[in-house]
Amino acid sequence: MPVITTIEDLRRIYVRRVPRMFYDYCESGSWTEQTFRDNISDFAEIRLRQRVAVDMEGRSTATRMVGQDVAMPVALAPVGLTGMQSADGEIKAARAAEKFGVPFTLSTMSICSIEDVAAHTTKPFWFQLYVMRDEEFVAGIIQRAKDARCSALVLTLDLQILGQRHKDLKNGLSAPPKMTIPTMLNLSTKWGWGLEMLGTKRRQFGNIVGHAKGVSDVSSLSDWTAEQFDPSLDWDKVRRLKEQWGGKLILKGILDAEDARRAADVGADAIVVSNHGGRQLDGALSSIRALPSIVRAVGDRVEIHVDGGIRSGQDVLKALALGAKGTYIGRAFVYGLGAMGEAGVTRALEMIHKELDTTMALCGRKSVETLDRGILLVPEDFEGKWA
Repeated sequence: MPVITTIEDLRRIYVRRVPRMFYDYCESGSWTEQTFRDNISDFAEIRLRQRVAVDMEGRSTATRMVGQDVAMPVALAPVGLTGMQSADGEIKAARAAEKFGVPFTLSTMSICSIEDVAAHTTKPFWFQLYVMRDEEFVAGIIQRAKDARCSALVLTLDLQILGQRHKDLKNGLSAPPKMTIPTMLNLSTKWGWGLEMLGTKRRQFGNIVGHAKGVSDVSSLSDWTAEQFDPSLDWDKVRRLKEQWGGKLILKGILDAEDARRAADVGADAIVVSNHGGRQLDGALSSIRALPSIVRAVGDRVEIHVDGGIRSGQDVLKALALGAKGTYIGRAFVYGLGAMGEAGVTRALEMIHKELDTTMALCGRKSVETLDRGILLVPEDFEGKWA
């Protein structure tokens, strides 16, 4: 067993173990991938203030996200196709999150269904919704999330139209995947992954097949998914979906202060400052660079979370110090899942927690709830001066 000390260590194992098409699905952005890269590199521009001779006994990373107690302010983000990174991947990740004491968010485009995850966990999880043209399907999946006792609905706003991801097109990644010769050759080298997948019955989009009208198997899924993302989604529809859900609502995909104000106006419980991991509008600002202006605009009106580029506990700390009340990891936990299954997700959470706790102490703070900009050294032009 290799010594694993960073998320990057998990990524190296992950890339060896998981087929190329699913690795590329995770580790890619849209178009030139500028925003995908900036999400990571912009964290490195922020430095930390070391403080000494401060009593560090009794430190705590515990806090709350949308009223829920969490061991640290880190949730597992919704990631599509997680069950193709590792057999029954959503169930494994949800179990790891539950045991650690952080939220797990199930994607609409998951392999394991809402019901599957609920049957294999004991505490409520969050459900992420893509708004589809098929209103009957949307109403049905919201009710299914209620029936499964999901404690928050994460409504994604930035995928009305799908951004082009070159690697997915070249790999033939679609619903269902197209088996090109390079893909089949690569799959033939991933014996461990393949044996696990043969041992599960969950190999299709469990939230859709058998639930959406006219989608009874994988062969009928492609046409449905190609036409279903709803380009007419607007703030009035968001308001109606909030009423339809009736519980905690988190709006994901906010990158502009004006949109953050609109989200607060419709009564969101929280917003996620996010550019979809750099997978939608290439050339948009990184999430961490956009965060301060959004905090200034609505920080006293709505709980602010952030995702994109978080690979360490130090990244989590920087986001919290800039005003976020919660963070999400996507790729970081997928690396662990693909590398080592449930144990890998747990290892990712353990490393992030240790880095967060240690860095917080060395910055002279004892609780994540006391983190503020005073522990950071931020470049004067960090937010940029844009004409």
